[in-house]
Amino acid sequence: VQLQASGGGLVRRGGSLRLSCAVSGLIFEDHAIGWFRQAPGKEREGISCVSSSVGSTYYADSVKGRFTISRDNAKKTVYLQMNNLKPEDTGVYYCTIRRFICLPTMKNSEYDYWGQGTQVTVSS
Repeated sequence: VQLQASGGGLVRRGGSLRLSCAVSGLIFEDHAIGWFRQAPGKEREGISCVSSSVGSTYYADSVKGRFTISRDNAKKTVYLQMNNLKPEDTGVYYCTIRRFICLPTMKNSEYDYWGQGTQVTVSS
């Protein structure tokens, strides 16, 4: 199983980025995809998730209304559109995968495979 995250970069406050996570090696439609991030000196936290083919979504309060997660089953890819970025959004963003549905607890231990991470830096 491989997850390849991309799309990170350096943006100013208020800017936008779209992260992508390409997945291979399993039945994509049977899996929920989550996004976590890790800020410098902090623990990795779950910020968004999209369930399997039903497509229900979850957002942490810190990103709700600014980030949108979506999936393209034909391309086996999940996207995270990030708008109105803030300096506190800075960190390494990881995509991850688990069977079927998202859980609102968004714990690291609930997920099975992880991508390598992509750096997002938001300047003030």
